[in-house]
Amino acid sequence: MLILKPNCECCDRDLAADSPEARICTFECTFCADCADERLGGICPNCSGNLVARPIRPAAMLAKYPASTERVVKAHAACAS
Repeated sequence: MLILKPNCECCDRDLAADSPEARICTFECTFCADCADERLGGICPNCSGNLVARPIRPAAMLAKYPASTERVVKAHAACAS
């Protein structure tokens, strides 16, 4: 089951569990659409996999299986301002 991390690991932007702006790789590294497209070119800086839209968990399932509250931010060269 997806963890649904609450933020972009590049810019720390909040990403709600139902955000259409969330992007993930196969290891669930999580980025906002802006960072994924503009800064990272659609490639995860951790595993070199592609970044795709994160599926949205239906509200009923989100209540039963809530999103993570643990924020992850990593220093990536592409994310430096």
